[in-house]
Amino acid sequence: MRTLYELPRFRDRWSYLYLEMGRLDVDADGLGFHQGNCVVPVPIDQLGVVMLGPGSTVTHAAIKSLSQNNCLVAWTGQDGIRLYAASIGGTYSARRLIRQARLVSDEEKRLEVAWRMYRFRFNETIPPVVSLESIRGMEGIRVRRAYAKASQEYGVEWNGRHYDQKDWNKGDPINRALSAANACLYGICHAAILSAGYSSALGFVHTGKMLSFVYDIADLYKTELTIPVAFKIAAANPEDLERQVRMECREAFYKYKLLERLLPDIAEVLGVSDDIGEGPDEFEGRIVTLAVGTEDGSFSWEPERQGEG
Repeated sequence: MRTLYELPRFRDRWSYLYLEMGRLDVDADGLGFHQGNCVVPVPIDQLGVVMLGPGSTVTHAAIKSLSQNNCLVAWTGQDGIRLYAASIGGTYSARRLIRQARLVSDEEKRLEVAWRMYRFRFNETIPPVVSLESIRGMEGIRVRRAYAKASQEYGVEWNGRHYDQKDWNKGDPINRALSAANACLYGICHAAILSAGYSSALGFVHTGKMLSFVYDIADLYKTELTIPVAFKIAAANPEDLERQVRMECREAFYKYKLLERLLPDIAEVLGVSDDIGEGPDEFEGRIVTLAVGTEDGSFSWEPERQGEG
């Protein structure tokens, strides 16, 4: 197994790969996706996220390889729309998580992070006395303006954000396109958050969900990325709308250099440095035994030595 120091940095990886109706397995020196008699090589060390859609299966060996190469695995619904489960991230250090928890637990610091997120999105200065509820209201107004602007630019009728999670086809093309585009963006943001060791649940504007921080970070980019992409594809009205949205998202993420920007942008809105001085042992991880120090009720968290049991 290579250490995380030897793997491509998150900023240098491809965004995501969506797979369905096949089997992902170890193949020769890498991974292969099997569909009938066809096997498609999967560049395991270059991917940020592998999204496994309906009809896909994955072997234990494949999951092990993806984990060792710091690639997030997400089990999703049709076209990557719904997230059912996801794997762990690539760092064994809890330093960023501890720092994030301190910020979200202090009401004053949490509000400061929410201010920075708003300024990042809309390039506006807001007074420090504004409450979190006011920030959410101001944000909603500007997002509605972004929808109206895109509707006028691309000539797509817009009647608001409406979708039914139980009936995907019930939505009109623009709402389906927005959901598909946002699903791609959520996957990338989720991968970046876990890769760096943050918690996806500890949000600052969004709260109460296991993906609250994912929604916070994804919102930073929607007006520049997913909204234009969705309206552009909806205007063309292709038969394979969701697939075209995914392809356009991949191109938009590349041009925007999203993977290169994500971790520095997260550090910026949190108001912290992204360099937290992690050591090689924190990156590589070590087996921790629960037996050490339990005799006297303490817990030393010492790594288990090689060769012991």
